[in-house]
Amino acid sequence: MAEHTYRVLVRGRFADLTDDQRTTLRERLRDFDFLRDAGFSEEGALSYDEKLDFFSYRVVLTAAEKPDEAGLRRASTALDELGVDFRGLKAKVTDMDEMKINRPKRLG
Repeated sequence: MAEHTYRVLVRGRFADLTDDQRTTLRERLRDFDFLRDAGFSEEGALSYDEKLDFFSYRVVLTAAEKPDEAGLRRASTALDELGVDFRGLKAKVTDMDEMKINRPKRLG
C-alpha cells in the first residue's frame, strides 16, 4: 500500500483533573493562540477551552495504513506529557491525497 498524507482529528474528554492540573492547563491556555497554534501540523496541536471538559488534537501524518491508530497514539502521548487523564478518544481521518478540490469556475 502506498503512503498517503492524512489529517487526523482526535477528540476526547479530560477525566478526573486535580486542581493543580486545572491550573497548569489554564496557564498553558493563556499563551495559546487558536489561529496560530490549533491547526493541523506534523508536530500535532492540542486545543481546549477554559471549561477543561473536551479537547481536540490535530495532526498531519504520512502513513501506509492505520492513520487513526497512529493519531490516537500521538494524542495519548501529548496528554501523558501534560500529566492529565482522559477518556473517550475518537479519531476522524481525512485522506488528503484522495480529496477532491473544487476549483472556482471562470467568469465570462
